[in-house]
Parts: sequence; C-alpha cells; structure tokens
Amino acid sequence: MKLSFLGAAGTVTGSKYLLSFGNKNILIDCGMYQGVKNHRRRNWQAPPFDPEKLDAVLLTHAHIDHSGYIPALIKAGYKGKIYATQGTKALCSILLPDAGHLLEEDARYANKKGFSKHKPALPLYTEEDGKAALSHFEAIKFDHSTDVCPGLKVSFTPAGHILGAASLTLKAEGKTIVFSGDLGRQVDPVMYPPQTLSQADYVVVESTYGNRRHEQVDPEEQLATIVTDTVARGGAVLIPSFAVGRAQALLYFLTKLKAEERIPEIPIYLNSPMAISATKLLFNCNQQVRLSQGDCQFIDDNVRYIRSVEESIEINEQNFPRIIISASGMASGGRVLHHLKSMLPNHRNSVVFAGFQAPGTRGANMVNGAEKVKIHGAYYDVRAQVHSLGNLSAHADSDELISWLANFNHNSKQVFVTHGEPEAADCLRLRICDELGMMASVPEYLETVEL
Repeated sequence: MKLSFLGAAGTVTGSKYLLSFGNKNILIDCGMYQGVKNHRRRNWQAPPFDPEKLDAVLLTHAHIDHSGYIPALIKAGYKGKIYATQGTKALCSILLPDAGHLLEEDARYANKKGFSKHKPALPLYTEEDGKAALSHFEAIKFDHSTDVCPGLKVSFTPAGHILGAASLTLKAEGKTIVFSGDLGRQVDPVMYPPQTLSQADYVVVESTYGNRRHEQVDPEEQLATIVTDTVARGGAVLIPSFAVGRAQALLYFLTKLKAEERIPEIPIYLNSPMAISATKLLFNCNQQVRLSQGDCQFIDDNVRYIRSVEESIEINEQNFPRIIISASGMASGGRVLHHLKSMLPNHRNSVVFAGFQAPGTRGANMVNGAEKVKIHGAYYDVRAQVHSLGNLSAHADSDELISWLANFNHNSKQVFVTHGEPEAADCLRLRICDELGMMASVPEYLETVEL
C-alpha cells in the first residue's frame, strides 16, 4: 500500500492525497491551488496520476482548496464517483459552479483590460463544468461505514470547521488510515467541535496553525472597536471573507453587536452570491450547527444580500459608513477586489481580515504591512487601516491539534503532518514526537511512502 502527497505539502492549499493498494487508486481531496503563483501554476499542469485510473474520490469538505479541482479532474477524464457527506455535497453544488463562474469572469476581465500574458486568457473550467461535476457526487452519512470499492471501507466523522466537514477513516489490507481534513475549533460560534477518533495505524493531520495558539481575545470586542472607530472617522468597513463558514460567523457577530447597541446603526451588506447561497443553506441545516432558528431569522432580517453586479457597484459608490462582507477571504479574486480598489486609498476606511492568509496572497501582503497592492494589473495605495482577527479562524490551533491527536492509541505507526506552511508543519511534528511520543514526519510535495 502506497500513499502519495500530491498537494497540501509544504503549503496549506491544493489538498490531494493518492492511496494505492492492489490495483486500486483512491484520491482523497481534490483541491485547487491558491496563493503564490508557483503554486497556482500547478492547477494548469497535468495531474501526477491518470484520472481515468482512479477508482474513487473522497472529499473531507467543500472548501475550494479541497474540492475546487474536481471539474478539471473530470475534464481530464475521471468518470467515477465522488463520495462526501450530504453537507459537503450541498455546499459543492454552490461552490463549484460559482468557482467556474468566477474563473470565467476573471478571464473575461483580463481579456478586456489586456493585463494577462495569455492571449486569450482562458478559465481553468467554466460554470457549466462545475454544474456537470455534481452528477458524480454520492452522499454518505456520518459515522456510517461504506464500501466505496472492493477492499476499501470508509467512514466520515464530524470534523467541525464548516457544514459537512469530516475526518475520514479508511480501512484496507488490514490497515487503518485516518485523514483529519480541516479540524474545527473546540469553541466556535457556528460549528460544534470535531469528534475524536482513537484507532489508526497511520494519521494524516492538517497543520494550518501548527505553530500558533489562537489569541485569547474576544472577536466580538475586536469587531466592535474597529467598527465604532471607523464610523467615528466617517469611514466604511470592508471584510474579505471566506464564503463558507467565516461569512456566517461574521454575520452572527455583527448582527449580535448591532442588537446589543455595541456598534452604530449602519447597514451590513453581504456581497457574494456564493456566500449568500451558503448562508441560506446553513440556515436550512441549522439543526447541524449551533445557530438557533431565531439566530438565523435575526441575521436574515438585519443583513442586505447583494446579488447583482449593479447592486455591487452601487454599494461601492456609497459615501456613508457601512459594513461590507465580500469574498474572497484572502483577497485573491471575486467582488472584494473592486471594493479594495475603491476603499484602500482612503485612510478613513478599515479592511478587516478574519482568517488565515496564505503567503503570496494580497491578504497576506496587506496584513504584513504592504504599502501598495497590485489589483487587475495596477497598483493601489494602502491607506486604509488594515486589521487581522486572529481568534476568528475556523481551524484548530496547535494545542487543539495536539489534543485531538492525543486520543489515538499509541500503537499508531506514523503521523504525517500536512496542510501547513513549512514552519507550522515542522513545529507540530516536533510537538507530536515530544509530547505524544508518536512517530511523525512532514512529507514533501510528490513524495510517496509505503504503508
């Protein structure tokens, strides 16, 4: 049995793992690369395996860095099933067509403005490709063992993080391999904590925050201060946000602050068709999350959903205080770029990042103090105040990752630390070895190990 690390190795993006045994090939996660250009280029390279020879694809959750390459995989020849939880399947029905639409929009804009080196610029896949991919999905219940192909049993366990997110337990050839997926927080405003597991020969664990503990600060208080100070300056607040999970948590906090009169009475806009659809889906599945039906209704009543391009332009041109939540969370694409071009040069405004910023993204550059950022081929001065909410991440921190791993039996042969920047992954590896007494390593990109 062999395990190959084809993504999320040395970085937090592009999650892909290939498990091979006998004549079977199973792909765990099928993520798109985001962030630095050298990583994004991998999206356009032929995959380091034959898509036609895959027997199954298993998804931990719906975020684009775990699911976004699926339409491209199908274009490359994959004809089999994609197994995921019902929540992940439902979210992918929103995210994949929307991702294709955004790729098409970016290509059209690049061709119109002529800033792409490719003539013409083409999308990796289209909205129609995203829709076509959905026919391959098959929903699996949590905590239910499923035969996805002869000789392989798989079960999905709640991982917190976002709706439908799961850790996967694979059993084949007498071995048990657990993939953590992205693990959620012990205390989260929207999601329940990840369920623990105890039996595994091998564990593949994420390390997004493997070298950090989340700040012990109240994100509500941070948001209240930022909004109040910005409004006092006559400015607006822009929050680049991940459309799934983070946007809904932000809406919960902001509407709660408004109800408690801890922030001024100003409009709150959610400007992302994907985030709007994800919010509606979450509200319909509120029995799976911490939000009550009353919470969902209150958010619905106090947020204006921006769907059309015309509405997006309109709120961009307003000159009164307001809060705009818009995708993408790392400012790597989408409508948030048009808001940034308008709002960054004004010192009265605030830009608030509310999650992990991968190296090489505009978000990371701004959080690290960039005085100018490049958007659509032109540079814009960063005069707005830039804030980062370190305690609003949907990822477990270093202590929470160690706590989750501590539940495994100490007969586990190996822990593979992935989905983290090199420093974060190696820091977690060292803690696993020293504190848990488990063998751990950090695989390199394209490395294959024998299990």
